[in-house]
Order: sequence, then C-alpha cells, then structure tokens
Amino acid sequence: MKKQQELSDLRKWRRRGFYSEKALVKKLQKNGFNAVRVPVSNPSLHPLPDVIARREQHVYAFEVKNASYYAYFPKKQIVKLFRFLDELIPTPKELKHAVLAAHLGKKWIFRQVPWEAWERDGLLEQERIKKRDKGNFRLVPE
Repeated sequence: MKKQQELSDLRKWRRRGFYSEKALVKKLQKNGFNAVRVPVSNPSLHPLPDVIARREQHVYAFEVKNASYYAYFPKKQIVKLFRFLDELIPTPKELKHAVLAAHLGKKWIFRQVPWEAWERDGLLEQERIKKRDKGNFRLVPE
C-alpha cells in the first residue's frame, strides 16, 4: 500500500512539472518566442533543457520547476543547460541564455544564470528561487 502511494505521489509530481513546461511554452509563444518542450520523461545524462526557445538570433534553454514557495535547481541541472548551449548551439555565447523558470502558483519568476559563473566553475550547488524574489530576466524586452 505504501509503495502504491509513493507511485501516485510521483505521478502527481511529474504531471505538475509537465503542466508547467507546457504553460511556459504557451507563455513564451504569446510573447514572441518560438518555443518547444523537450519530451524527456526522466532525468537524463544528456544535456537537454526542459524547454528550448528562440527569439530573433537569441536561443534560450529553460529549466522549469513547479513549487509553492521555493523552487530548487540542482547544480547538475544548471550545468546541463550550459552544456546544451555550448555543445549544440553554434552561435556566440552572447546569443545563448540559460534561464531558470520557477512556476510558483500563478506567479512566474525567471533567473538568467551568467556564462561567467559556469566558465569559472562558480555555480552554486543549488539555486533557490523564492516566491517573493524578483527575477533578472523578462519575457518582454524593456
């Protein structure tokens, strides 16, 4: 019985993440991006983001989390964003962006991680976005 409950909880958790990824794709498209969800259903060793988007020359790799108040992004998931951009997108790094997307209830907070942090091995063991935080990335240019 306990194992059945754990499986049920895991399915709910995955559905929540899938919902947020789909919602982000719609939000990006509404704001002028070309965007797709990467359909990887389990943690992978391949450097794949949850969502890939492009607007003009710029390419964006998003890691998406759905949470109530705090969203945690482990270092290895952030490294995957940079590996994807570095190894698979043949454009200058100024046009490539690694973005953490926290879906906290009805609120979205976006944090772009700077290339310098990855290049200097300065990534934290995990990034945390709180519901009261302000992001440093806007979907609509100012």
